[in-house]
Amino acid sequence: MTHDDRHPFETGLDRTGANYVPLTPASFLAGAAASFGENLAVIDGERRITYAALYARCRRLASALSGRGIGRLDTVAILASNIPEMIEAHFAVPMLGAVLNPLNTRLDAATIAFSLDHGRARVLIVDGDFAPLVADALRLVRDRPLVVEVTAPGAADAPFDAVDYEALLAEGDPDYAWAGPADEWQSLCLLYTSGTTGDPKGAVYSHRGAYLQALGNAVTFGLTGGSVYLWTLPMFHCSGWSYPWAVVAAGGTQVCLRKVEPAAIFRLIAEHGVTHLCGAPIVLSMIANADPEVRVSFAQTVRCATGGAAPSSTILRTMEELGFKVTHLYGATESYGPGTACLFQPDWADLPTEARYARMARQGVALPTVEGLMVADPGTGRPVPQDGVTVGEIMMRGNTIMKGYLGNPEATGGTLVGDWYRSGDLAVWHPDGAVEIKDRSKDIIISGGENISSLEVEEVLTQHPAIMLAAVVAKPDATWGETPCAFLELKPGSAPLTDAEVIAFCRERLARFKVPKTVLFGPLPKTATGKIQKFVLREQARALS
Repeated sequence: MTHDDRHPFETGLDRTGANYVPLTPASFLAGAAASFGENLAVIDGERRITYAALYARCRRLASALSGRGIGRLDTVAILASNIPEMIEAHFAVPMLGAVLNPLNTRLDAATIAFSLDHGRARVLIVDGDFAPLVADALRLVRDRPLVVEVTAPGAADAPFDAVDYEALLAEGDPDYAWAGPADEWQSLCLLYTSGTTGDPKGAVYSHRGAYLQALGNAVTFGLTGGSVYLWTLPMFHCSGWSYPWAVVAAGGTQVCLRKVEPAAIFRLIAEHGVTHLCGAPIVLSMIANADPEVRVSFAQTVRCATGGAAPSSTILRTMEELGFKVTHLYGATESYGPGTACLFQPDWADLPTEARYARMARQGVALPTVEGLMVADPGTGRPVPQDGVTVGEIMMRGNTIMKGYLGNPEATGGTLVGDWYRSGDLAVWHPDGAVEIKDRSKDIIISGGENISSLEVEEVLTQHPAIMLAAVVAKPDATWGETPCAFLELKPGSAPLTDAEVIAFCRERLARFKVPKTVLFGPLPKTATGKIQKFVLREQARALS
């Protein structure tokens, strides 16, 4: 078709620099600095950084990295806690069209080294608190990147040669004219998943996806210019679910927190008027079970978003009593963090308490920036009935699904199947459109031909006043095939609990075939992002057979 043969709506209506600019989350900071530059962007202890100052620092970092030869699609890794420099990296690196690789601070040196080599990191920015870990990792890498150290209060001198972060910024231009990506599909971030076997897989995000995910989170979580967001979620985890960009898009304030401790959380909420925070279920458990002497009262209601396992009714009740409004989210590294949210409906307020908590624990409906969400038959790919009973696999599609796994087409092809992202999570689909996870496909327990949801049993167990965390896995059984095996972590200071007492508690609340046959007590193994490592527990259960 020639130009003259095009439809009138396609003739003379072309893309230009005036009407088309590739989407990138870096633009949020430029807009914020131009619109309210003197507003407070970041709080870190005694430090206060305005939007104008944050933008200047990010432009300096981008300029200095460019001067060191870093450009389009070069990887800049960062290993740091929730500090301002982590926020700065989330803007400065995209400004260059380079790829940011936030690394999990809780991993071992060998895994860090693998990630640096696999992602071809040319620069590694490291928080001084993690210098010993980096020193071990650097001895294992094939190609040593340029190391830039952010000095940490009280940390010893780094045992390796490094460029000082502030000295690097001094090399840069605060008025640097950054270009951003040439195309919004261009790769922006590399996030390694904490797999249970084999090497980690590196999920790749695009500028377009991160831009839209940030806006989807801002709308869903109600962020505004008056929002004060506390960093209780690790920024290395799915790039902080895109909240480094989302808070800036809304013009809010970010409060940094190096270490998640209940006393610090309560103090910062009260001191800075925190309105929003996110975290894994373990964070909610820490807050709900905090010692009374560290709890500080605050006047505002704090919106708290959590992902992972559904919060128990006990946790939801305690959080409400303490002044938190909990929103349950669902997603994965592959979906830029949250893909669904359980949005509270007005008629839920009239439900009996336990029924209301059951609704709040669902995974909910798609974020506005997710194009498609369904629960489908894993074999046929066809949607299951929205009856709240039929079990299928959660599948999603849209711009906020990863581009794929770096250098791993086989894994990519097994996850992005046809037009859908296959999550591996089994759920039912309710008539109101909400999804509710019943289990991971590998976590369903099949006992005597009956399917048992480990999540259902865990919900009952955590209703016991002495139990803080519960994980239920399948234990091989010669008669039944599998039986539920419960691993329990008790609340600090609680009275001793016996397995007979736990089993009796469950028998009053569960069908007999769902009651755990084996009960074990002790600290539960957790991943680097706070999730319970069920694969470790499954191995322990098998060893008991």
